Amino acid sequence: MSWQEERIDQNVYSQGDPDKWVYSTCNICSVGCGCYVAVKDDQIVGIKGNGDHPTNRGRLGPKGENQWQANQAPDRLMSPMIRNQDGQLVKASWDEAMELIVKKSKESMEKLGPNSISFYSTGQGFLEDYYTTAKVGRAGLRTHLLDANTRLCTATTEFCLLQSFGADGTPASFDDVDETDVLMLFGHNPAETGTVFFERVMDRKQRTSKPYLIVVDPRETLSAKEADLHIPLKPGSNLPLLNGVLNEILQNGKLDQAFIDSHTVGFDKMKESIGDWTLEHAAELTGLPLEKLRKLADVLGTCDSLVTTTLQGAYQSSNATTACVAVNNLHLVRGLIGKPGSGPLHMAGQPSSSANRTAGGVGTYPAHRNPTNPVHLKEMAELWNVDESTLPAGPEKAIEDIISLIEKEKVGVFWNIGTNPMVSLPNRERARKALESTFVIVQDPFLTETSSVADVILPAALWGEKEGTMENADRTINILRKAIEPPEGIKSDFEILLDFAKRMDFRDRDGQPLIQYSTPEACFEEFKRVSKGRPCDMSGITYERLEKENGLRWPVPDENSNGTPRLYTDFKFHTTPDDAQTFSKDQLTGRALSKEDYTEIGANGRAILQPTPYVPPYEQPNDEYPTWLTTGRLVWHWHTRTKTGRSPLLHMAAQHGYVEINEKDTADMGIAEGEVVRVSSPRGEIEVPARVGTAVQPGLVFVPFHFGNLDKKEAANALTIDLVDPLSKQPLFKQAACRVDKIRKNHEVKEGDTLESIAANYGITAEDLRRANHIETPYEIQMGISLEVPASVINTPIQPYLPYRNKM
Repeated sequence: MSWQEERIDQNVYSQGDPDKWVYSTCNICSVGCGCYVAVKDDQIVGIKGNGDHPTNRGRLGPKGENQWQANQAPDRLMSPMIRNQDGQLVKASWDEAMELIVKKSKESMEKLGPNSISFYSTGQGFLEDYYTTAKVGRAGLRTHLLDANTRLCTATTEFCLLQSFGADGTPASFDDVDETDVLMLFGHNPAETGTVFFERVMDRKQRTSKPYLIVVDPRETLSAKEADLHIPLKPGSNLPLLNGVLNEILQNGKLDQAFIDSHTVGFDKMKESIGDWTLEHAAELTGLPLEKLRKLADVLGTCDSLVTTTLQGAYQSSNATTACVAVNNLHLVRGLIGKPGSGPLHMAGQPSSSANRTAGGVGTYPAHRNPTNPVHLKEMAELWNVDESTLPAGPEKAIEDIISLIEKEKVGVFWNIGTNPMVSLPNRERARKALESTFVIVQDPFLTETSSVADVILPAALWGEKEGTMENADRTINILRKAIEPPEGIKSDFEILLDFAKRMDFRDRDGQPLIQYSTPEACFEEFKRVSKGRPCDMSGITYERLEKENGLRWPVPDENSNGTPRLYTDFKFHTTPDDAQTFSKDQLTGRALSKEDYTEIGANGRAILQPTPYVPPYEQPNDEYPTWLTTGRLVWHWHTRTKTGRSPLLHMAAQHGYVEINEKDTADMGIAEGEVVRVSSPRGEIEVPARVGTAVQPGLVFVPFHFGNLDKKEAANALTIDLVDPLSKQPLFKQAACRVDKIRKNHEVKEGDTLESIAANYGITAEDLRRANHIETPYEIQMGISLEVPASVINTPIQPYLPYRNKM
């Protein structure tokens, strides 16, 4: 354990001590911090970190500390709603809402076939929810249209692991971060997206000077500021960087040939694919000095241990899966996998997106089973006691595929669970038009932007009001106990799915109800049987053990197992054809391979060194749209702010969208700090205040994607392109072409003008004018300002969150 000392973070608002503390897990990011929920008078009144949990040792991030406040938000939905003939959403009973859903589902199946109902779920649910979605969807409705917003967040994690190792499950764990000599954060900014993880890294680094920290990111993020080596590459050049560095390592002979020969296949094809990638060529495309590339290659080629993390900067970029496969290749050729302090640690973004993949709530069948392998389909049919012929087969359908199917009138019902696609999907205007044309169910605690296209809304329970398990980024299964009952009239996602299955009267082949469990724990026990013998074997896990032992990393094959800190310590991989979760895809086109194709690779338990061909970003800056656009997260908010926007502290810290622009670009355009500017792309436009600095490189702008109010022009996804990676089908949010335009003309200062007289013209005070624009005299106003909204809104202060400095 790297923590220097235990520190219990706590955020409680209560008159007197809480009545009880209930064991739980943070439901915000994929770090999976252990915590306790404070309860008083049957209400959640706070949270504190679990000092015994090995992941966080009592620490919590700002979002985690404030997540419970959403439970008491005054605008929570308290009853279902149905859109009436006048187009208005009106309150309805559960019977009315569920019977309408059953009616529309049966109509869709009859008219369009069983594969016409789509579930689009979340990465913030529980494993039991996902498994039930998989069973209801595939064995009940017989649909293969199961996806989640994890497709937008970390789908590339799964597919790079499948390409290299045959199965999901990240090889390294947080324990390895405590031991490694070198940590490379590739497109990963944990100082804002996983603050407790970053504190863990910095705590060790401040005490021991290790690990040597490499940060690969076009922006000078808070994480990059702490790096020993920051690699500020150009947008869209992740793969050129990796190909160039890996080729340099191979040319210098800094590889583990014995490991390559014994435990991998495909070396020659991989080597050939990067043979032309000299460091000079990589420097040309990345925009990096040759000396910096040589330094990077030297560190990666000589270190004795290496952990590489990846996140959205890798997953949402061009060549996403191929770049992450290149990371895997780096670890394999150097033999730095399956050993203490070494391995790829491809992160997840959401608290339980990994569980959704594990339980089969998205593309593959439960417990990492291959939907194109008849052997695996037969296993599932026997486990579920249904006819094998009724189970849908074939490659997964991602959300952008589903949008296309809706446009082709092949989807009759779109069931949206716990996510907000009207803000989070790329090119959201296209998505809005599609969803307006089909029957949409929104299952959420609040009215969101997606409610605008909903035909039925089902109010769902929040964190602390339900029980179940989650899987964090390093395969740890954690439990969340129910702290309080949800408000009257509200059901959990799990209960809603069970109710739907009962009303649809789904049966197995013996005529018994398809769903025979009624509690989350009973559901988990069934999933354990489904997982037995598979890579994610959880046979030895119980709810009681999870609480007693503060989580367990799968596989946990029996009750004597304490979990698995890292995978592949025996250097045996899940690449035999009938063990593999996939038959792989063509590394360039994404075409699904057949069993014969996969067998021909000849891996049979060895890792696969895939070729890594480079394809330039489809959309790049041009004369009309000369600037790169990238999007991302802030420390204060989570996704579309459905929960964090209802925390007063988090909302006040970051209330509005903005665009971050390099000071050289703003000087050329005459744009001042706080000025509202127009950012446009071929798909739409937004109007947001400018933040000026040097964190983004010239020619690049950054827009946070959390903000998407339909009545305001601030949604980043009005601009983003809806192209996807050919393998993972994850949208490319990180690269698009845009243009920044000044809206307001410069103020012409006249003789006799004062701050007071100018401010009066805008209906604000001189002090507001000075504070908003950092000016001392009227003449500085010539730089250009916009006072379309109050100055306090234009220039909301957002202070960097550096917990390892403030609290240690």
